[in-house]
Amino acid sequence: MYLKRQKIKKFWPVSKKGTKYLAVATHEKSKAIPLIIVMREVLGLVKNRKELQKLLNEKKVLINNKKIRDFRYPVILFDNLSFPKIKKHYKAVLKNKKFCLEEISEKEAGTRIYKVESKKSLKNKKVQLNLSNGKNILSSEKINVGDFVTINLSDNKITKIESLKSGINVIVIRGKHIGIIGKIKEIREEGHKKIAEIKAEGENAEIKVNTENLFIY
Repeated sequence: MYLKRQKIKKFWPVSKKGTKYLAVATHEKSKAIPLIIVMREVLGLVKNRKELQKLLNEKKVLINNKKIRDFRYPVILFDNLSFPKIKKHYKAVLKNKKFCLEEISEKEAGTRIYKVESKKSLKNKKVQLNLSNGKNILSSEKINVGDFVTINLSDNKITKIESLKSGINVIVIRGKHIGIIGKIKEIREEGHKKIAEIKAEGENAEIKVNTENLFIY
């Protein structure tokens, strides 16, 4: 499936000028960029789909430690993109409200943070955690909806559990303050919402953001 270049999302780091159509991701279309765009437009590692498909066939491209075969596979915010053969690793982040990739170490690429979107009780006191980006994992640990878990991508084990609270560093992933990074000063309830007061990096003023629009950074 393809999309007219003029209709791409604002967070895509792609010029409005160029070929009329661009590929779209196989799923998570509203918040993802297809791998071909990342490899060609952002990293500049391939010139076209044929070059990328060759790398994929040779199993040289990993996203979150998974070997990718489809050139339209979605790359989502905070995903890890790895190239083991050349020992290069990147994390998808936001900069100036645009999707970009920052280089990280091999150790950093071995873990990823997910938000717990919902839970489901199973037999033997096991709980299925439904995480951001559609990932599911079983756990017997005490974890609440809205918490963030760090997962070792090699064995799929939880290594860290964090909750939004004062002193935590976060990034705004939606809304008018998207891309702003800062530290939570206070969280309070306003009606049916939880609002975080954040001291943003490089800003004198503090901003107020719905906690639903925050991700631990």
